[in-house]
Amino acid sequence: MEVLNTFGVDVPKLAFQVINFLLLLYLLNRFFFRRVIALLDERQAKISKGLEDAEAAARDRELARAEREAALDEARKEAQAMIARATKIAEESRGEIVAAARAEAEKVAAKATAEITAEKQRAISELRGQVADLALQAAGKLVGSEMNASMQRRLVEEFLAEVTPTDRERS
Repeated sequence: MEVLNTFGVDVPKLAFQVINFLLLLYLLNRFFFRRVIALLDERQAKISKGLEDAEAAARDRELARAEREAALDEARKEAQAMIARATKIAEESRGEIVAAARAEAEKVAAKATAEITAEKQRAISELRGQVADLALQAAGKLVGSEMNASMQRRLVEEFLAEVTPTDRERS
C-alpha cells in the first residue's frame, strides 16, 4: 500500500471508483449495450436478408432471361417452319398451275389441230368440186358435146377415186 500512498492514491476512493465503474458497466450492459447490440443484430439480419433477396432476384432475372431466350428460339423455329410450309404450298400450287396451263395449252393445240384438219378437209372438198367442174368443162370441150349432169358427175367421181389414193401416198 505504500506504493499507492507514494503516488497519492486514496484506496477507499479507488475502491469506490472501481465499484462505480463496475456498476456503470453493469447498467450500461443491462440497459444500453443489449439494446444497441439487438439493434445491430437486427440491422445485420436486414442486410443479410436484403443480400439474399438481391441474389434471389438476380437468379430470377437470369431464369426469366433464359426462358425469354428459349421462347424466342421456339418462335424463330416456328416461324421458319411456317415459312417452309408456305414455300412448299407455293411450290405445289405453282406446279398445279403449270400443269393446268400445260393441259390447257395441249387442249388449245389439239383444238387448233382439229380445226386445221377440218379446214383442210373442207378446202380439199371445195377443190375437188372445182376440179370436177373444170374437168367436166374440159372433157365437154374435148368431146365436143355436152353430157348430161348425172353422167358427168359419175365420171368425175370415178376419176377422183382413182386419183385420191395416189395423192395420199405422196403425203
